[in-house]
Amino acid sequence: MSDINPRAQTHAEIREAVRAACAPFDARYWQRIEHEHGYPQEFVQALTRAGWLSALIPEAFGGGGLSLTEASVIMEEINRAGANSGACHAQMYTMGTLLRHGSAEQQQRYLPAIAAGELRLQSFAVTEPVTGTDTTKTRTVAERRGDRYVVNGQKVWISRVQHSDLMLLLARTTPLEQVSTRAHGLSVFLVDLRGAEGRGLRMRPIENMVNHETNELFFEDFEVPAENLIGEEGRGFRYILDGMNAERILIAAECIGDGYWFIDKARRYAGERVVFDRPIGQNQGIQFPIAQAYARVRAADLMRYEGARLFDEGAPCGAEANMAKLLAADASWEAANTCLQTHGGFGFAAEYEVERKFRETRLYQVAPISTNMILSYLGEHVLGLPRSF
Repeated sequence: MSDINPRAQTHAEIREAVRAACAPFDARYWQRIEHEHGYPQEFVQALTRAGWLSALIPEAFGGGGLSLTEASVIMEEINRAGANSGACHAQMYTMGTLLRHGSAEQQQRYLPAIAAGELRLQSFAVTEPVTGTDTTKTRTVAERRGDRYVVNGQKVWISRVQHSDLMLLLARTTPLEQVSTRAHGLSVFLVDLRGAEGRGLRMRPIENMVNHETNELFFEDFEVPAENLIGEEGRGFRYILDGMNAERILIAAECIGDGYWFIDKARRYAGERVVFDRPIGQNQGIQFPIAQAYARVRAADLMRYEGARLFDEGAPCGAEANMAKLLAADASWEAANTCLQTHGGFGFAAEYEVERKFRETRLYQVAPISTNMILSYLGEHVLGLPRSF
């Protein structure tokens, strides 16, 4: 039974309900998951049962039918509670490709099961080790052979595949030299991961800085039914772009949640920690950086809401979505450094939780799009400067 009643939700009610769902998963839980290098299975199941991961699925398919603004509040509150929505957030924004471009048959087949928690769509395979963010030069190839596509290639930084039933895959279906523009000839497929390993798909886990279960994927004559093609062949790059604004806004909201978590943590510690017979928060050298970090998180928060508002209205929001992600990632990273500095040596101790969240929020300077790529976008498409790459 879902906790979501979209007609009765206010942001305050959403926050309260999400906090309640996250409450059983305290610092000890996340420390255990870190120690085991594990996946927070119980946490993800709790959010699924409560209906939060299906918030953007329309009510007709059993989802919450909420707006992107409301979905961003969910993501923010998860991170603000000290949890890590990186374990499950992809289901929020990968859903858009299926919702906007999938066939009626695909939507009916998959969306109700995803909303009910019977299937997980948690993985999205786009990035490659050689091409990186130059997505139009994707080297993974899907060749049509009768009623199937045969996939060969390699993807990297593909998260949660061991904990997902379905994955979206971007592959080139028309060779680059045969298309009029680089963005043409790319297609999106819905891949069933159940039993896929061993029949043409090999997964190699990547040990990394954060406990963010991620992998390198190798496709060798891997077969995908033609009916799993989403939308039209060759138009997949546009489908991917359609979902990027939502992704940027939701990631910005997670950074906002992290930022508030760091500020609250620093504020409490600065008020309680006594050195030289006075709380350290009385010292302007401690107090001012916390205040500065708070002001920057609040400012980034406003851009998050502006981007989400425009998205929900169906208005162009590329600039706002990208600026929200840029400003929120920078604000959370500043708040993280301020919080760690406030705690001094204790900030490095796992039991204080600061170092875990510090590592987690650092990711968003790089992923899902780097700060420099956003600045290039703004320079070219908003400010009209010459293309830089």
